[in-house]
Formats: sequence, C-alpha cells, structure tokens
Amino acid sequence: MNFSGKRADGAGRIRATLDPVQRDGYEGTGPGEFTPDGCSVELYRRLPVRDEPQIIAAAVPPPATLLELGCGAGRVTKSLVSLGYEVTAVDESAAMLATIEDAETVLSPIEDLALYRVFDIVFLSSFLVHAPDIAVRQRMLRACRQHVEYDGTVIIQREGAGWHTKIPRQNPIGDGYSRVTASTDVGDGVREVHVEYGFPDAHWTQTFRSRPLTVEQFETALREAGLFVERYLTSDGTWVAASPIS
Repeated sequence: MNFSGKRADGAGRIRATLDPVQRDGYEGTGPGEFTPDGCSVELYRRLPVRDEPQIIAAAVPPPATLLELGCGAGRVTKSLVSLGYEVTAVDESAAMLATIEDAETVLSPIEDLALYRVFDIVFLSSFLVHAPDIAVRQRMLRACRQHVEYDGTVIIQREGAGWHTKIPRQNPIGDGYSRVTASTDVGDGVREVHVEYGFPDAHWTQTFRSRPLTVEQFETALREAGLFVERYLTSDGTWVAASPIS
C-alpha cells in the first residue's frame, strides 16, 4: 500500500491519500466492499463489541486520551467514547472509518503512522501484533512506542495457546456465527488462516496470514521496539499491558 500524505477535512477527520492493494495471502468473499487484508466492511459493521472496553478500563480507567490502531468499523470505538475516553481511531480503510462517529479518525496504515503527538493509551487489537512480515510488525510496535506518553500504557491483544491448533472452532455472533476452519503452515513460521461468518441473510469468508509468537518471542519483539510487558491483563495471556522502556 502506498502512503502519500494526509490532510484534515472539515469534520475534524485526518485523511490520507492511499492506493489500496490486496495483500498476498489475504482474501475475502461475500457481499460488499473489502479492505486490502480481506475484511468485509459490511461484516465488520455487524460484529458486536465484546469485553475489550472493560479490559481497557480496568487497566487504565477513563478519562484518558486513547489511540486505537486498526479500529475497523468502530466496533470498540463507540464503547470507548461512551466510557469517557477521548479516542483517535486509525485504520487504512476509508470505508471502515466512514462508519465512526464521535471520535477523530485517521486514515493510515499503522506502520506508517506519524501523528507527532502522544496518548495516555495506545490500543493494538485484532491480533495485529502477529503480522506475518516481521518488519511490518516491528514498525507497528514502534508506532505504538512513538505515540504513547512516557508514563502511558500500550494495550495489545495477542493469540492465546491453541489458537492455531484447536480447529475447527465456532463462536456465536448475534444471530450468526464465526468459524475458524483452517490454519495451514505456509512456511517461514507463517500460518494461513481461513474463517467463515454465517448469518441468516449473508455469508462471508476471510483468509489472512499470521505469525505465531511464543511468549518469549512476543516479549522480545516488544523490547526491540522500546516496550516491556508490565503485566498480562487476562488469565489466558491474550491481553497485555506494556510500558515504554525509559
């Protein structure tokens, strides 16, 4: 994806000029528009918020400034704003950002982000820390470090034990379901994951790539980006609070 600058519009949103390119190994099928990583915009508008806002609030209570990286269609954003956070939401998809209200939005790939300001909380969810390209992952983590206050907190969602082996597995989503049907080794430590989403009126699939990380590899990647694990926020180790290395 090419990034060629950004500008503010009259609604207070920061926009960039982007040339979207479908990433190798990423694909989506179903109705509506898709992002470069195979996400359906219409599907992501349907997905419900889970326990993310409560996990964040328990770690760093509002009020606080919060930078949400990879916000998608605002599944979590609205709840964070309602809790009292001042949210700046970042995504590379203009169609995703168009659904967000009551928060500043920034159109940019996370790894290219340069806002030249810092936040009390930086939030990196959706397992984005498992980017298959190691260089991209490190640029994402450095973006987290560059945008967090010196005494701030970076909250990261990571894959738990068995994420790639307990397959197939299915979870309910309102009147539908999500089902992880495959996680295939494609070499160099990378897995190709296939997910299906079914609703009474529509069906989607998404294929994406993930680089599993042991706890040691995860913590090493954070240290290389200038962060350290302060604590694990959930008993399964999937939510992590990190702090800048002084």
